[in-house]
Amino acid sequence: MTDSSDTAVYLYGVTRGLDPAVLGDSPGVAGAPVRGVATGDLTALVSTVRLDEYGEEALRANLEDLAWIETTARAHHAVVDRAARVAPTAPVRIATVYHDDERVSQVLREGRERFGTALDRITGRSEWGVKAYAYPEDDRPAEEAVPSATGGGSGPAGAGTAYLRRRQEQRRRRTEAGRRLSERAQAIDAELRVHAVAVRRHPPQDPKLSGHAGTPILNVAYLLDDARVPEFQALVRDIDERSPGIGVEMTGPWPPYSFIETDGA
Repeated sequence: MTDSSDTAVYLYGVTRGLDPAVLGDSPGVAGAPVRGVATGDLTALVSTVRLDEYGEEALRANLEDLAWIETTARAHHAVVDRAARVAPTAPVRIATVYHDDERVSQVLREGRERFGTALDRITGRSEWGVKAYAYPEDDRPAEEAVPSATGGGSGPAGAGTAYLRRRQEQRRRRTEAGRRLSERAQAIDAELRVHAVAVRRHPPQDPKLSGHAGTPILNVAYLLDDARVPEFQALVRDIDERSPGIGVEMTGPWPPYSFIETDGA
């Protein structure tokens, strides 16, 4: 039996109208079972975890370990995702840990209005991500687009002048290409956001992580009414088909991580 002095309570998120039993026996972080702490109509999804991994000092070290962060984040997301498919669920940030169930109950009581507002906002809605990429044939590096200079004078001075002109032209073309891509990304977002309840722009994803050959130009999360998702998906496909040199893709549904601001406690 685990001594309570050696444990803490890990919080995944807060739900309303969810019986944690429907989540089954799937484990949470560190393989710990997921259970509920209920206060009024709110239920906190939690696991009991050991302080030697989730205590303050241990967390300080573990949060410098990318492998640990990835494993924990996946387990955290899996719990939130299962819950969000059944009931409105407000996720909290990874590695949110409290001393015991009573402290979690206190957080629910003190944040009742805040959590209620957040859950009202996401009820009947889900988060979807849209990313757009410009592919090489449409966004060639400027060095490939600029023809080799010929002439430009004889001798070192003439060669130097020609080189500077080529570099200036390369910079001009890069700037122009960036401006055009930015305008195309803004046009795509403008067409999509009118169908969303809320929108949150994120920095373009590093190509090393996405695995795409193209240049990332758009990374946006949209909070959608569930009833409008098919219409939105059709619009994304349409934009993708009529955007030469641009690839547009949609992912989801996701728990509404981008639209929850409840975990200030």
